[in-house]
Amino acid sequence: MAIKLSTTTLPAIAATARVPHYDRAALSAGILHFGIGNFHRAHQAAYLDDLFSTGRDFDFAIIGTGVTGHDGRIAALLADQDLLTTLVEQEATSSLARVTGSMIATIAPGDREKILDTLADPSIRIVSLTVTEGGYFINAATAAFDPQNPQIVADAADPEHAKTVFGLIIAGLRRRRDAGIIPFTVMSCDNLPHNGTVARNAVVGLAALSDPAFAAWIKDNVAFPNGMVDRITPATGDREKQLLADQFGIEDAWPVFCEDFRQWVLEDNFPAGRPHLEDVGVQFVPDVTPFEMMKIRILNGGHAVIAYAGGLLDIHFVHEAMEHPLVAGFLEKVETEEIVPVVPPVPDTDISAYFELIKHRFANPKIGDTVRRLCLDGSNRQPKFIIPTIADRLSGGLPITGLALESALWCRYCFGTTDSGATIAPNDPNWERLTATAALAKDDPLAWLAMEDLYGAVGQNDVFRKAFSEALTALWRDGTAATLTRYLAA
Repeated sequence: MAIKLSTTTLPAIAATARVPHYDRAALSAGILHFGIGNFHRAHQAAYLDDLFSTGRDFDFAIIGTGVTGHDGRIAALLADQDLLTTLVEQEATSSLARVTGSMIATIAPGDREKILDTLADPSIRIVSLTVTEGGYFINAATAAFDPQNPQIVADAADPEHAKTVFGLIIAGLRRRRDAGIIPFTVMSCDNLPHNGTVARNAVVGLAALSDPAFAAWIKDNVAFPNGMVDRITPATGDREKQLLADQFGIEDAWPVFCEDFRQWVLEDNFPAGRPHLEDVGVQFVPDVTPFEMMKIRILNGGHAVIAYAGGLLDIHFVHEAMEHPLVAGFLEKVETEEIVPVVPPVPDTDISAYFELIKHRFANPKIGDTVRRLCLDGSNRQPKFIIPTIADRLSGGLPITGLALESALWCRYCFGTTDSGATIAPNDPNWERLTATAALAKDDPLAWLAMEDLYGAVGQNDVFRKAFSEALTALWRDGTAATLTRYLAA
């Protein structure tokens, strides 16, 4: 029978999993984190757990909170197990479980005053975020902050009752400034190019709508370091809970399964202080740009390449997509011919070897990552992971046949059925708009590229329009398998 995870059961759980050996009662909070989902607990929280295990920086434990009901549900489940998380790190031939204890408190998403009091607490020196790529209120085509977003408009009209994470950060910074307390550092842990800059634009942009002078103060006084984060972390479902119980004898209401690989590259810009994360593998650099471009274009772009092809072929798991010769061949050809050649050099890194590592990670059968997860939220991900590479290649007069096919596969997927006729459940915040546009594009492919907020100038490029139209027409006429076969043979 599985043992329910809690502080009192850790000695028994230690027989099958690594457990914290530091004194959790000695921890105190130094970080308030928004968004306590799987990636945060597999990444930042795990690094801090490792650091505490070295016996240092006990004053940088995490208080978790959020602004969504999802965050509230996770917080309630974690509270019932003393804020402990079971993390299962998986390689193809092995799985290791560990229990992390770096989170010491949570605040309910609706408890605005407690969140603000915590933001104003001098002991909180870092406010970190994992609010997803779509959580930063940016225009997909221009990558600029979008002041017209309804949530932003509402916060700007009533900043005293702001509900977005950025509205709360602004209110917390105001309290600190008025009390003469050094500002906390805002550290985005989301998978975005220049995530710190994007976070700063959201905070400063929102503040400027109601108080331009305070917005200028934030711009001059608050640090927003950029960072590159990486660890493949699937969603948790009944499968993962049962695997944990069967393989390790642990009952956890929301365990996290992930690959054993992880990476975190950070700009060292923390005026209020930071934990010594370099002791546990975090790489601090003056400029994170080359690292994040490599990761976002090769890994996240690679995910997009296999996602929609796999989805249309009714493939469930990512490792199964990598076993399919057409999908794996598509990834190999697009990456080596179109993506990797336009990735700038990265310090001390062999980019071709990095791509080989990516293929190995994608093929890991233990992860249980799903094709559907990779297909999620294309309207936010495509403009960040695929379209910039297309733009770079077009500007250099380079072919974009494979990337145009990837974009056509996304359009075909958003029509809402696979090649077999199976219905695709809504899988994007803008699904209704995407399915309607994909239906128009079946007869008029350029209707898809007319979404200027997603494609920008790329959608108006004649070379891309021609390649996309040919690819989408072929997908509808011949199907995914035949189209991929012809592309690979070209």
